[in-house]
Amino acid sequence: MANPTILTVDDDPAVSRAVARDIRRQYGESYRVVRAVSGEEALEALREIKLRGDQLAIMLADYRMPRMNGLEFLEAAMDLFPLARRVLLTAYADTDAAIDAINVVDLDHYLLKPWSPPEQNLYPVIDSLLELWLATPDPGVTETRVVGHRWSAPSFAVRDFLARNLVPYRWLISDEPEGGRLLAAAGLTQADVPTVVTSDGKTLVNPSERELAAHVGLSTVPASDFYDLVVVGGGPAGLGAAVYGASEGLRTLLVEQQATGGQAGQSSRIENYLGFPDGVSGRQLTERARRQALKFGAEILSTQRVVALDAAGSGRVLRLGEESAVTAHTVVLATGVSYRRLGAVGVEELTGTGVFYGSTVTEAINCSDEEVYIVGGANSAGQAAVYFSRYARRVHVLIRQGDLTRSMSSYLIDQLNDIDVIEVHPWTEVTCAEGDGHLQSLTLRDSRSGESRDVPTSWLFVFIGAEPHTDWLDGAVTRDERGFVVTGTDLMTSGRRPAGWGLPRDPYHLETSVPGVFAAGDVRATSVKRVASAVGEGAMAVSLVHRYLEAQ
Repeated sequence: MANPTILTVDDDPAVSRAVARDIRRQYGESYRVVRAVSGEEALEALREIKLRGDQLAIMLADYRMPRMNGLEFLEAAMDLFPLARRVLLTAYADTDAAIDAINVVDLDHYLLKPWSPPEQNLYPVIDSLLELWLATPDPGVTETRVVGHRWSAPSFAVRDFLARNLVPYRWLISDEPEGGRLLAAAGLTQADVPTVVTSDGKTLVNPSERELAAHVGLSTVPASDFYDLVVVGGGPAGLGAAVYGASEGLRTLLVEQQATGGQAGQSSRIENYLGFPDGVSGRQLTERARRQALKFGAEILSTQRVVALDAAGSGRVLRLGEESAVTAHTVVLATGVSYRRLGAVGVEELTGTGVFYGSTVTEAINCSDEEVYIVGGANSAGQAAVYFSRYARRVHVLIRQGDLTRSMSSYLIDQLNDIDVIEVHPWTEVTCAEGDGHLQSLTLRDSRSGESRDVPTSWLFVFIGAEPHTDWLDGAVTRDERGFVVTGTDLMTSGRRPAGWGLPRDPYHLETSVPGVFAAGDVRATSVKRVASAVGEGAMAVSLVHRYLEAQ
């Protein structure tokens, strides 16, 4: 494997050469030094490093750069190399910005320019950061490779699963030389994709999510059969409950069917979350919360689907598929919601091959200089539009209403209005999707005039509706007509407690019709559909869990 990389980025050529020269002089034998003169050029270099499966140890970025300043670059780079150490190069006048960056991008250090002599002002800082980086295990060192077809739904599903679970991997196209060589080495052909070659050399042909998870280090089997608290769902509410439950001494298990983060984890940028004035990506927020939960001792179970909930005396039994079950004193339901399927002709057949649900970060770079269409008018659609505008030639936002004011936050509407490549199409719906092997065109209809038109595109991202998918709770807890879980005082009818309620008190605020079972976040009826409120409800649910356990 190649030497790890130290990356420097500064738009002043003289400064750029000087910092690269000083670092190369001291560390050139053990590290590869890469120099860039803009944030965009540096991000492109990072993508190449990522694709090669190489390591990145340290990034040094100048604060004052046009188009993309040092903070914006470091924040974007965190998604590619979250474990790399981050240094901001600043002038004395910018030290306040550097101090703020410690919270915004988890900045490790800031260096005042000039740093001469480097033996006194530069090398000690780099030495200490390299020592920290070397002491932090990097899953990227052990490379997972995925070989597949460019337009293949199963290949996309594998890549999406790995990306959403923050598992580093290298993507190889089967009909290109390197992908072909890897298939030949494994004794396979292009008919055998997607193929995953794990870090320990195992070859998996079209693996299931459970099989894939087991081979990339994700836990798929519970360590025990009894817990104080089981959290169902790994979105913001579930992660919040897991962090607070584990940190307060409860033996906590979080069960997630797909990937931690939920819909919020797919968001390219959340700008109205408390404490992040410059925004934070859903991926960054999810990874921090996941690490926090694990740090406090929570157990996170992946690719497990809870299919039933039963009350057995004081225990609450959760069945995991056909295989096993776990019992807990208490349960927090935090399964969130998923996007509603688009009912237009041809969409289902092209899902995963040009039609995608949610903001698929894995596909963003492939949209360079393309026409991208987004269906939906809520915040998730707006965040995706802003993100894709960095890559696409034009981003078209299709909404069924006349404007965005009823469904999207004003700060996002302002952003969309300020980005020239984003165009909002009111009163517009997709009626048909067509393509041979992948999406090639859409039919759009004006709902006022009834006129239709065809547009060429290979990219459609859907953000519509919110379905709780709580059928597995039928007969277990009370739900409303849309399937959302009813809690607290909403369970009371004419002052009477819900049927079967056996306690001499009313249900707590987030408690369901089954004592000791709570609901938090988007799955709960009447909840506020925002990330911050979901995290808050997850924490509140744990407070109510303690109250319930004390009374028991």
